[in-house]
Amino acid sequence: MTRRVRVWRGEGAGEGDGDDSAAPLLVRTVEGREDMTATRPLLYLDVDGPLNPYAAKPQRRPAGYTTHRMKPDGWIARHPGQPPAAVKPLRVWLNEAHGPELRALATRFELTWATTWVGEANTFIAPVLGLPELPVVEWPDGAPPPGTDGSGLFWKTRHLVAHAAGRPFAWVDDELGSRDRAHVNVHHKAPALLLYVDPRLGLLAPDFTALAEFADGV
Repeated sequence: MTRRVRVWRGEGAGEGDGDDSAAPLLVRTVEGREDMTATRPLLYLDVDGPLNPYAAKPQRRPAGYTTHRMKPDGWIARHPGQPPAAVKPLRVWLNEAHGPELRALATRFELTWATTWVGEANTFIAPVLGLPELPVVEWPDGAPPPGTDGSGLFWKTRHLVAHAAGRPFAWVDDELGSRDRAHVNVHHKAPALLLYVDPRLGLLAPDFTALAEFADGV
């Protein structure tokens, strides 16, 4: 049996590579995948950008967000030579209203952190949003810093395709582009939704709607 999954971006979302925001994020034709409906799709969650709109104007905190000062080990490691006590805390903006939205999606998805915060997302981010401890994608040693992997592909993309191992997934991140969607379309045979989130705005209501619709269509 063949099923065609077509998911559209919510209104108002832009993308770093200039794609038309009205274009489908991914079109997937699935052959003989009815057995996959018994397994919830994965939802890969980035922190900086989708949950922490770090690129908003520094002196204008986005509406609905609160400011948190955090010193995760990953942040301290970016200040070699400084005693941990001397490292200035990282400013993080979080919107507690995202917690209920994500908990509602947890009935459709298996929520999984896919962030450079790795396990520290459970320590610092999850409690603010009222989320339980979530599974974490552990990046291979020597993973490149945020950006592309040298081929123009976002460095996380290959790792998440491997991690999903043929399972349907959605992924929210602020560094996704057309090359990432093309790579997933070729190398991942199950339905997938790559949802770009503007790091100036964070996750918006249409994004949660798109995620729910994707899960319901898998």
